[in-house]
Amino acid sequence: MVTPGNVNDSTAFDAVLNAVRVPRAGAGRPRRRPDVIIADKAYSSRAIRQVLRRRGIRAVIPERADQKANRMRRGQAGGRPPAFDRDLYKARNVVERCFNRLKQFRAIATRFDKLADRYRAGLHLAALILWLREPRQDHLLDTA
Repeated sequence: MVTPGNVNDSTAFDAVLNAVRVPRAGAGRPRRRPDVIIADKAYSSRAIRQVLRRRGIRAVIPERADQKANRMRRGQAGGRPPAFDRDLYKARNVVERCFNRLKQFRAIATRFDKLADRYRAGLHLAALILWLREPRQDHLLDTA
């Protein structure tokens, strides 16, 4: 989903979550509810965690320092910290590396295109170029 550059990512969370499609291993429609959402600290809010809890989706989102300080300041009334799986969060590294590789394209990093459709098309082209640059892995299958 493409949003203006001055919009906080967490405001578009509901629209992004509604657009998620998880492919099935076999035949059938894609699922609309993923098992887990891995997000960065920008998505650490009570509202987002409640939405995920209502939909039965596990949240792997680190707690922001200011939220932790407020919770600690309140003592027992602050409640327990949200669950966080460090090992599963390490998978987010793949997403960040993908963003970094896409931003090697100057038009993507600076967003020259004013229209969202053109910017999305540029993203598709950049992703295709990156995919075509990847070395083929077919020779690994031949050894089996």
